[in-house]
Amino acid sequence: MSRITSKLAIGALFLGGTLSAALAAGLPLGISQVDTGALPPTGEEWLSENPYRVDAVGEEIWQEAIKIGASGYNQNCARCHGLEAISGGLAPDLRYLEAEEYGDEWYVERFRVGATQNGITKMPGFGEVLGQDAAWAIRTYIETRPDDQAMADFTDELKTMRDQLQVYASDSDEADPEQMKSRLIEIAAEIPTLSGAPVADSIAAEAAMRIDGTPLGYSDAAETLTIGLSAAK
Repeated sequence: MSRITSKLAIGALFLGGTLSAALAAGLPLGISQVDTGALPPTGEEWLSENPYRVDAVGEEIWQEAIKIGASGYNQNCARCHGLEAISGGLAPDLRYLEAEEYGDEWYVERFRVGATQNGITKMPGFGEVLGQDAAWAIRTYIETRPDDQAMADFTDELKTMRDQLQVYASDSDEADPEQMKSRLIEIAAEIPTLSGAPVADSIAAEAAMRIDGTPLGYSDAAETLTIGLSAAK
């Protein structure tokens, strides 16, 4: 077990105190289903490595896995592990879980069966309810979270680009979509993940994908930056 994975394991036990207190207080701990219909099925036998990484399935399926994983994470995991997988300190910060087989093995074990300590449930098991496809989609979302500190270096420039995109949404006569996309892609390439995954799903990358030279594309890209910059505060 690596140093970072070991720290996550310790954090999971610490999380248990908070989760157990919530259960004792009678707070609901529902598990929401995740629609994974657009993803290639992974089969019945649980895998030990994430099958939805971009180099294995291509960018289109990888992006779909992130989208589905984001929904599944926000419904089932964010309450303890934080929005955008940014921990508030009580739960493990899953962004640091290595995007390698040993990180995957730690993740999928916790996802499937949860964790207990001295007979007390610290984390519920999601495996039987949500299944393997949902597990790996959530894993893909988590491991592609961008380094928020690196993102901060580009905040001012992204705000300026957001404002320009809003102008283009109303009047695109002076717009240069390829130049705008190119710069966003350059920024995205400079934003790493904390997991070691090769590509971060940053707001710069998402905004670049939405620019297609149409007013709607400019508007969607501007909205993507607005939401992302707001969440980063």
